[in-house]
Amino acid sequence: MSTRSEPRLLLAATMALTFVTGVVDAVGYLGLDRVFTGNMTGNIVILGMGVAGADELPVLGPAVALAAFTAGAFGAGLALRVSTAAGRQDRITLLLLLSGAAVLIGLTAAAAAAGDHPGALIQVVMAAATAAVMGQQAMVARALAVKDMTTVVVTSTLASLAGETWAAAATGRLVNRRAGAILVIFAGAVAGALLLRVHLAVPFALAAVLTVAVVAGIRRAQSRQAEPTTPKSPGDAAEADVGRRAVL
Repeated sequence: MSTRSEPRLLLAATMALTFVTGVVDAVGYLGLDRVFTGNMTGNIVILGMGVAGADELPVLGPAVALAAFTAGAFGAGLALRVSTAAGRQDRITLLLLLSGAAVLIGLTAAAAAAGDHPGALIQVVMAAATAAVMGQQAMVARALAVKDMTTVVVTSTLASLAGETWAAAATGRLVNRRAGAILVIFAGAVAGALLLRVHLAVPFALAAVLTVAVVAGIRRAQSRQAEPTTPKSPGDAAEADVGRRAVL
């Protein structure tokens, strides 16, 4: 990733995926019996309180979502390690995102067929499928390696924003990115909650469309990168490298 546009595109891609997390977490908690599909810390807390019998909180849903998220992350991590060794990480990254989009499209169709209030078993299955997608997405975010952009959690980002702002204040880039990640996942949750009032299928459709858009954007950048270019001067190459490191 050597051009200036590519780091910016990766940042935009991870921001979009963070927004998707906010959307599906709102759907999971409000529409799928209080199950977080991206924020596993929340699931562990809910599971612990549910096991204690507090406030009739669910146990099965959070437990299954945790297992599905772990399985999705494990499978994606294994695929990325193998592809990195074979020099095909970019291709596998896109395939993982596309498979996640396909699952979200399937969930959109399932939600449309099940109606606004699917049965308990269907809710668990939908939450598990969404959590598996989020597990894959978390590993894709690690592969993209944009600093402070994990796409599925913002607790560490908030801590960095509060505790390390003085160190990043010289450029403001990290500060803006950290604040942006927090605002984006918040906006995703707002959008998911509002769209859920229309129908359960609508926020799933939005999440699928955004994921496909991320794949299309990254693929376009890869195509541009593969095109023959005129050799750059050493000064241009150094400047581009500085721009990349500033974003990543």
